[in-house]
Amino acid sequence: MAKKAVLFDLDDTLLWDDRSVKEAFEATCRYAAEKTGVDAEALEESVRKEARALYESYETFPFTKMIGINPFEGMWGNFTGGELESFRAMQALAPGYRRDSWTLGLKALGVEDAALGAELAEKFPAERRARSYVYEETFRLLDHLKGKYKLLLLTNGSPDLQQEKLDGVPNLVPYFDHIIISGAFGKGKPDASIFHHALEKLGITAEEGVMVGDKLTTDILGANTVGMTSVWINRHGMKRTDEIVPTHEITHLEQLLPIIE
Repeated sequence: MAKKAVLFDLDDTLLWDDRSVKEAFEATCRYAAEKTGVDAEALEESVRKEARALYESYETFPFTKMIGINPFEGMWGNFTGGELESFRAMQALAPGYRRDSWTLGLKALGVEDAALGAELAEKFPAERRARSYVYEETFRLLDHLKGKYKLLLLTNGSPDLQQEKLDGVPNLVPYFDHIIISGAFGKGKPDASIFHHALEKLGITAEEGVMVGDKLTTDILGANTVGMTSVWINRHGMKRTDEIVPTHEITHLEQLLPIIE
């Protein structure tokens, strides 16, 4: 059946979020290294570990997992948006979470300095906000598709944080007929309901759409569940089991063109 619409994931599909986070960590940890003499790479590893453990200890964790908000988004998001009550709990937790992640990360390396932890907790969000990257082929692909297919952005995350990412690349938004953010909808990928909602917005059947994303457990599983063609963008040569099988696998976004055309 001829394809009428392409649905895209945002983070690490069109936006290079991993790079933004990695560079923000590196800049913040270099600053801490200059202050304390700790190894910057060891501090990054330590803070990431402490942040994950803290994040999973909060009562909001099942909600963040369902909506699709990762620990490192929690380290720079404010969670002021979204109507769901759980976002208010996250909003209240976020400042302490950021501070404790850095303070405990330092402590694990023998540096007990709560004031520095609090300073780094503010520095990291600033460093992350200063970095918005798109993949070099993103706009070439969208230019090729715009006008030929309906385009929809289907992203997991907090409404205000995902909007902030989009605001960092303002020329991305006009390509899309619709933008759906899981935190505003109330369920995240791979839940079938958010995919059905997207199909309804586009006015198409599942067979007429293609979902493109980098995560097997959200983008690909969700598309497969509703019977949509799924395209896994696997830039890093990750190995997969046969538990979740994409319809197609690509390593570069422009490899999508022969698949849909």
